Amino acid sequence: MARRSADARLRRLLALVPWVVARDGPTLDEVCARFGLSQDELVAELDLLFLCGVHPFTPDSLIDVLVADGRVWIRYADYLERPLRLTPEEGLALVAAGTALLAVPGSDAEGPLARGLAKLAGVLGVDPGEALDVDLGSAPEAVLEALRTAISARRQVEIDYYAYGRDERTRRVVDPHAVFAAEGEWYLSAYCHLARAPRRFRVDRVRSIALVDRAFDRRHEVQARTVFEPAPGDPRVVLELEPRARWVCERYPVEECVELGGGRVRVTLAVSERAWLERLLLRLGPAATMVQGDEGVRPAAAARVLDRYRRG
Repeated sequence: MARRSADARLRRLLALVPWVVARDGPTLDEVCARFGLSQDELVAELDLLFLCGVHPFTPDSLIDVLVADGRVWIRYADYLERPLRLTPEEGLALVAAGTALLAVPGSDAEGPLARGLAKLAGVLGVDPGEALDVDLGSAPEAVLEALRTAISARRQVEIDYYAYGRDERTRRVVDPHAVFAAEGEWYLSAYCHLARAPRRFRVDRVRSIALVDRAFDRRHEVQARTVFEPAPGDPRVVLELEPRARWVCERYPVEECVELGGGRVRVTLAVSERAWLERLLLRLGPAATMVQGDEGVRPAAAARVLDRYRRG
């Protein structure tokens, strides 16, 4: 798991303190569940509070934390008793996320979420319908409708699919279990009979689809709705990234991100397909240095691209 930055820990503490103060002794389990922490992580965060206070930093002006009988109390933190307010950027992000959810077919356009978003948008002085353009991907509506029909009827489908990671096109029969939106794209979670394993497919890469007159059961149902889950045996690569390439930490599920100073970071990524890594390295260019992994990946990819240009 990637280590949290100092900024992320500070923001979490600024939210945690007023929450605990307002509840006057919540249980450790309640605090951990609310902020996504283990008990060891929570105790480590609380230890930092003993060093916090206001001028003149005498014992009576420092925050006091008491952990006893499975509960936690925070005292002398009156100046932090009010929760943090959303910044305009955070407010807009929340409105955008909520508007994206309302755009999903079947959402209640006049329910509590819609009313809450309208109030927040009013405070921000924006009109969600005009100021925010929420795009859930460019998947053909006919393909989405066919998948929803197949999921509802538990029928298999045959798809003509372009696999970006392997740069190849295949026909395969799948048991569709769920269609979901993530990171601005539509995905299909299904059991693939060609791979004989659960797979996720980008719906906009489905070239054609046909319902198969054969039902399926739920033995291979896929529960997780994530874009990518590496297999235990997938190779790992370690890259050192220049400041202009830090976007990799936010765009891809890195397993570790270590600050090197000066804005540079070292990241560890799981690589399921070589073609995906080739594209990433070509895109990063000199902004990335491979510390661990197959150093011949980038030159081989570049040579193949140049060969295509020459033949063209």
